[in-house]
Amino acid sequence: MLKLEHIQAGYGNILAIKDIDLEINEGEIITLIGANGAGKSTTLMTISGIVPSRSGKIFFDGQEIQHKEPDEIVRLGICQVPEGRHIFPELTVQENLDMGAFLRHDKKEIKRDIDYVFSLFPILAERRGQDGGTLSGGEQQMLAMSRALMARPRLLLLDEPSMGLAPLVIRQIFEIIKQINAENRTTIFLVEQNANQALHIAHRGYVIENGRIVFAGKAEELLKNTDIQKAYLGI
Repeated sequence: MLKLEHIQAGYGNILAIKDIDLEINEGEIITLIGANGAGKSTTLMTISGIVPSRSGKIFFDGQEIQHKEPDEIVRLGICQVPEGRHIFPELTVQENLDMGAFLRHDKKEIKRDIDYVFSLFPILAERRGQDGGTLSGGEQQMLAMSRALMARPRLLLLDEPSMGLAPLVIRQIFEIIKQINAENRTTIFLVEQNANQALHIAHRGYVIENGRIVFAGKAEELLKNTDIQKAYLGI
């Protein structure tokens, strides 16, 4: 479904990711783990077209996308939930969801999808007329994910969804990620510092250090890897 070949990208004179190779198959949950500054978010933003790649190729369903604009990439079915959520704080919950569906014209299906995200996150249904900026951090993360789902993505990119959230909310968010994948066959690429949580819901994982992929394998294999346990799992 998605394939990165020798991708390099960065900011100014700094290369943040170097010669990245990874592959995501349809229906998988794949996680990319690593320390702060390792290149996780840059990888997602390069896929989304926000950060231009300097070399290498990105394929989505066999089509090269590394030179496409972000809106074109969204139209292909790739949506990102950015780190820090970035909802529209002065718009209501309902209006934020409407913004997620701005490329769509199928009103009946949009209504069905709104009902679906409200079933995933009932608290948002209760807050549908409330400004996004007045929500708690956990509720804003739920709204950011719901807004992305309104675009009906085939590939959902999640950047640090657990950041700054209470443990109970984190567990809820990760359960919903599993549910979205299971119910809709939505493919998910999850960037996460909480390596333990991420690897427990993922099918496969990659580890990035200093902009390079240093480990790749099935999630259960990475959980048992002693180097990864010491570096990322606190074992």
